[in-house]
Amino acid sequence: MSNFNKRVHFKNKKRKIEVGASPGTINIPDDALKPQIVVYSFNETDLQSSKGCDLKTITAQLKKCTNHTHWIKINGLGDAALIEDIGTFMGINHLVLEDVVNTHQRPKFDEYEGYVFGTSRIIYFNDEGELINCQFSSIVKDNIIISFEESHLDYFEPVKTRLKAGKGIIRTAGPGYIFYALTDTILDNYFVVLSQLGDRIDATEDKLYERPDKSIMFEAQQLKRTLIIIRRSCWPERDKINDMIRSESELITKEVKIYLRDAYDHCIQAMDMVESYKEVTSSIIDLYLSMVSNRMNEIMKVLTIISVVFIPLTFIAGIYGMNFSRQDDHGHLIPDNMPELYWPHGYVYALILMFGIGAGLLFVFWKKGWFNKL
Repeated sequence: MSNFNKRVHFKNKKRKIEVGASPGTINIPDDALKPQIVVYSFNETDLQSSKGCDLKTITAQLKKCTNHTHWIKINGLGDAALIEDIGTFMGINHLVLEDVVNTHQRPKFDEYEGYVFGTSRIIYFNDEGELINCQFSSIVKDNIIISFEESHLDYFEPVKTRLKAGKGIIRTAGPGYIFYALTDTILDNYFVVLSQLGDRIDATEDKLYERPDKSIMFEAQQLKRTLIIIRRSCWPERDKINDMIRSESELITKEVKIYLRDAYDHCIQAMDMVESYKEVTSSIIDLYLSMVSNRMNEIMKVLTIISVVFIPLTFIAGIYGMNFSRQDDHGHLIPDNMPELYWPHGYVYALILMFGIGAGLLFVFWKKGWFNKL
């Protein structure tokens, strides 16, 4: 949780837009990474892999392993020619290739003749504490699944580990199951991010009770923004999985749909957590503002008490500070002009009167319980 001790930065990527471009145009972002290709070919008894950075890596592996299922894993989208060559080789519509490189897609599932296409959002915190929100795309065709990722980060290591272990049905259930496994891994990592955010929300709430300051409101707003980003991914991801369950494509088998229902439940659970955390962060902001308002009321009450005590004292001091003359110019007494000014102990009497009024007012406030609420 050390990454949360500083402000969370949201790594935003500028969208490259060409107004009026024809459909299917492949526009590669300027900061896109060069592709790294790994091809995993597997069946019940065998697993082979090869690495490269061009189409030959793919074609050579497919020719070598003819009775295998193939997972073509591409990290980096910085080569338009390679993307087009893969699309031509696999018979992929240019609109699909456009969605692959246009990395601001919402999660979705589309069916085409002979293949299906899906996108998801990968969300995680990097080592610098930045919230990364990048796109994952995949195409399922016959015995092949092609996955596209923006970064070189090995995000699907658990799936690779399962492939190497060869346990369960991951090697025998076809590319549709790999599609499910990758989607489920993305959902599982949502829970990791939500767990981190939950710890941060608890810490912010504890800080609110122990030593509230204005940084709490900023932290809560920052957490709320993060939750909104996750919510934007979870909601369409739910619809995407639901479309996969209802799909009539032979690539999404009945066996895979059973597992997709479990992934659908995970997605609903993540959405519930997001909504709950959003309510908590909103309540933290509201509670902090209420505490600030109450504190201001307490300060105003103290100032009011002080003002009420000193107003009559100031009034008395103001009256006896007017210093109207007791005698006229001829030495005659003026009876109505403050005879108290010439009393032998008038100053002491005035102080006693002021002290008595102040003490009396404080006693009244104490009886009303005002001091207990400060």
